[in-house]
Amino acid sequence: MESLPQGQRGSNPARLTILFCLFLLMSLGLGYPILNRFDPRQTSGLSDVQSYAALVTGGDFVGPEHLRFRVLLPWMAKPIYRLAEGRVGSWNPVMVGLLVTDSFFVAATALLIVVLGCQLVDYPASLVASLLYLLNFAVPNLRLAGLVDAGDGFFWLALLWSLSQRKFRLLPFIAGLGALTKEVFLPLSIVFTAAWWCMAHKKLDSHMPSALWITSSWLVGFGAIIGIQWKICGQLVNPVAFAASLHGNRDYLHHFASSLWDQNLWYIFVWLLPTALPYLARLPKSWLIATGAAVAATLVLDGYYGGAPGTVGRELFSVAGPILALSSASFLCNQEPSSVF
Repeated sequence: MESLPQGQRGSNPARLTILFCLFLLMSLGLGYPILNRFDPRQTSGLSDVQSYAALVTGGDFVGPEHLRFRVLLPWMAKPIYRLAEGRVGSWNPVMVGLLVTDSFFVAATALLIVVLGCQLVDYPASLVASLLYLLNFAVPNLRLAGLVDAGDGFFWLALLWSLSQRKFRLLPFIAGLGALTKEVFLPLSIVFTAAWWCMAHKKLDSHMPSALWITSSWLVGFGAIIGIQWKICGQLVNPVAFAASLHGNRDYLHHFASSLWDQNLWYIFVWLLPTALPYLARLPKSWLIATGAAVAATLVLDGYYGGAPGTVGRELFSVAGPILALSSASFLCNQEPSSVF
C-alpha cells in the first residue's frame, strides 16, 4: 500500500510521540472535573462508574453482574490508584486512576486517527479529525468520566488499523484485550471483521492466512471472556447461557424508538454526522461496509439487551466515531479522501 505524499509528514516517530503527549494532556484536562468537581459514581447516567471503581479498589461490587468481567481498564487503573492514594490532596484517588487510564486510551485513539488519516488526506486534515474526535460530546462526558468506553473505542480503531495495514497477526491480541474491556466487543468485532474480509479478500495477496488470523481472533476473544469468567466466578460459564442472561428487553420497537430519540445520541451525532456525510462515500468501501454492518449489529444487540438510555450512542461512537471524524475533517478542510487503501 502506498501512502499519500502528504501523509508521510504525519508518520515521523518523533512527531507521533509529541502528538500522543499532547493528546494525553488534553484528555486529562477534559476529564479533570471528575477529580473534585463532581463524583460520577453518584451521577445519573454514569452509575456504571461505581462498579468499575469497586474493581479498582477491591471493594464490594455493586451493579449488573456482567460489569464484573470488564476488567482491563480497572486493572490498569489499580496501580495508579494505589500510587495516588493519600498523595493527591482533594482529588479522588480512584477517579485519578480511572481518568489517567481513560486518557491514555483516548490519546491513543486520537493518535491512530492521525495515522490512518494520513493515508487518506494530508496531515493537517488528519489532525483536525483527531481534534474533532476529542471535542465530541462523548469524550469529555462519557469516555473520560470513569467508564470503559475509552478502551472499547481504541481497540475498535486498532482493529481497523490492523486490517487496513494487513497486520493480521495482531488481530488475536486486539480481540482478546477488547473482549476484556467490554464483552460486546466480541460479537461486534466478528461482524466487522467478517464484513471487511468479504469486501477486501479479493485484493489480498493470499486469502487463507488472513481468514485464519481473523477466525483465530474470534476464538481468542471467546477464550478471553471464558477465562475471565472462570477466574472471577471459579467455574466455566457457558457463553450461550451468559448471552441469554443479558436479554432484558422484549418491547423491541419501543426500545428502538427511545434509543434513537435519546438526547445523548443526538449530542454525539448532531453535528458529526451531517458534516461527515458529504465525503463519507469516498472513504474505502471495506471500511464503510464493515462499519455499517457493525452499526446494524449494535442496534440489534441494544434491542436484545435493552440497554439504559445513552448506551447505544456510546457504542455507536466507538464503532463509527473515528471514521465519521475523518470524513468530517475531509469535508471541513476540503480534502477529498483517497478511496484506495
